[in-house]
Amino acid sequence: MNRPAVMGALLAAITLGAAAAHAQTSEIVAQVTDSRGKPVVDAVVVAVPADVNARTATRSREAVVDQIDKEFVPRVMAIFVGTTVRFPNHDDVRHHVYSFSPAKRFELPLYSGVPAQPVVFDKPGVVVLGCNIHDWMIGYIYVSESPYFAKTGSDGKAVISDLSPRDYVVRVWHPGLEQAEEATRKNIDTSRAARVDVAWQLRLKPEVKLRRAPTGERGGRY
Repeated sequence: MNRPAVMGALLAAITLGAAAAHAQTSEIVAQVTDSRGKPVVDAVVVAVPADVNARTATRSREAVVDQIDKEFVPRVMAIFVGTTVRFPNHDDVRHHVYSFSPAKRFELPLYSGVPAQPVVFDKPGVVVLGCNIHDWMIGYIYVSESPYFAKTGSDGKAVISDLSPRDYVVRVWHPGLEQAEEATRKNIDTSRAARVDVAWQLRLKPEVKLRRAPTGERGGRY
């Protein structure tokens, strides 16, 4: 076989291999709405392989929760267990970040800029963030035991991609969720289609926002 023919055969084999690899993955497209049918933003959708011995994909284990205009940004973040999170402060005042949540208790004493040490979230669960200086600052870190998760946008949709074809137990969490997270569980089989659509209608508690302090309160240093 001459060189052009060999190169052509090799290219064809690579193309077929890539197509086969692509065909072996699937995705879950989740739509999350509230009891009135409106899209829910910042809902975390998690897919856990039903087979506990299944191999799972790797995922980045570094993340950032910023502090901008005296708010946590993003307000809700989903991470894989074992992820290291940095908490830079881009405000012109100091913050004192803490959490008393069982999944991660920590405290970053009053600081500006970037604290010297990041925080490792080594247990799955929900971690509620607060600031000792600014009471209205509340944020959430959802620490997932599975690397397969996504967060809904303003349209209420979340897409979990690159899934191996198998059975998954899929559930949803949101800061305002009225029911238990376990009550949202659905069994999803991704082996029969490249895309599986699934929907949830959640009962959410009314959101209560704490009043922000007037500018200049507490002496202006904080």
